[in-house]
Amino acid sequence: MRFGVLGTGHWARAVHATALAAHPTAELVGVWGRDAGRADALAAEFEVPGYGDVDALLADVDAVAVALPPHVQAPLAVRAAEAGRHLLLEKPIALDVAAADRVVDAVRAAGVASVVFFTFRFQTATSTWLTQAARTRLAGGAGSWLSSLAGTPFAASPWRQEHGALWDIGPHALSVLVPALGPVVAVQAGAGLLDTVHLVLTHESGTASTVTLSHTVAPMSAGIEFYVHGDAGRLVLLPDVEAPVEAFTVAVDELTAAAVAGGTHPCDVGFGRDVVAVLATAARALDSGRREPVAA
Repeated sequence: MRFGVLGTGHWARAVHATALAAHPTAELVGVWGRDAGRADALAAEFEVPGYGDVDALLADVDAVAVALPPHVQAPLAVRAAEAGRHLLLEKPIALDVAAADRVVDAVRAAGVASVVFFTFRFQTATSTWLTQAARTRLAGGAGSWLSSLAGTPFAASPWRQEHGALWDIGPHALSVLVPALGPVVAVQAGAGLLDTVHLVLTHESGTASTVTLSHTVAPMSAGIEFYVHGDAGRLVLLPDVEAPVEAFTVAVDELTAAAVAGGTHPCDVGFGRDVVAVLATAARALDSGRREPVAA
């Protein structure tokens, strides 16, 4: 499958382009960016053409891997789907439900395959954890991702600065808790220091889970842990954040398989849209101070 990368930032270079260039069956065809000079520079690193015209890149590929801010990604995803190109997207797929719905509608109308790169979902440890959870009568769960963006390649990211940990790492928490405990139907939320948020998620199954997210803790406080509990005890997941290229390679394989089979994927844009709906509800709950229902 011939891929084009949309984006020229750190993640586009270190993960998307790196994984595609080394992939045994996928082919990196070119790079497009909002800044044509940066697109040419990144493309040159991988010995492929840079594109200043996104439609020209779409004409040369079978699929796109998008590493752009969510509000930029969503309309380009629609454009790529309408051109008949398969989609490997970043999370969240959009910053509001209406934009996410437009992506879903375009993918379904075009009949293309889609995968959203919820990193943990493409790791063996997570697959094993979800299999164990499915065999257990669950009573609830919890997740915590405390981090510090200071000094990282993402520290100056405008959309992360504006929307905080809720929208950046909240999707990862939902990507593991939702398949384990079921769809979220309501959210309560409370604000902590700086961008820290605390969520109580009510799941369709009647269970509840709690999530704490932050990009602004002291570096020594950073850490990630998820668990569910039930009649088989507590099942703990400690995701690996140090192997994104390996996980992205799996995502490429799974998008290719979905495209060949003409089927859907558990992490397709439909699931990505549902994640956006929960995040939008959490943001609303933070503003209202009330328990808010998740819109269908």
